[in-house]
Amino acid sequence: MSDIDPRNTAKDTETDGASMPVQSLAQFQWKNRVVLIFPDRDNAQAARQENLLLGDRSGLEQRDIVVLEVVGGSIRALLGAGADLDVDALMRDTANGHHRPQTGEFSTFLVGKDGTVKLATHEPISNGELFAIIDAMPMRAAEKSAAGR
Repeated sequence: MSDIDPRNTAKDTETDGASMPVQSLAQFQWKNRVVLIFPDRDNAQAARQENLLLGDRSGLEQRDIVVLEVVGGSIRALLGAGADLDVDALMRDTANGHHRPQTGEFSTFLVGKDGTVKLATHEPISNGELFAIIDAMPMRAAEKSAAGR
């Protein structure tokens, strides 16, 4: 029996994840926060959400955020790695205890580094609101404290 805790392997890995195929959100655990965008039928809210988020790439990167868009049966990485993510695994990861978005229904999910859904919304969220939620998390406070040393 191995003494390695599988929950901690992501943070101990020396790769950036870009060269490894990603199967589920577990690949991001303890390394990245993940924002998932499920587009609406006419893509208006999804386009607005994408523009809001990508308007501050620096803020996203400072908070270790990967942005992914779920389009039909595939994943499009908007910021960071994740194009090889398994859509079925992603749906299981995010739908656990939350409303699973229907095709054509806009939703945005924030998944924390611990792998749990921190936010599920059906309206675009501003970077200010998103960053306030993340910055209030104990893990983010520890990251900022460690960076200040």
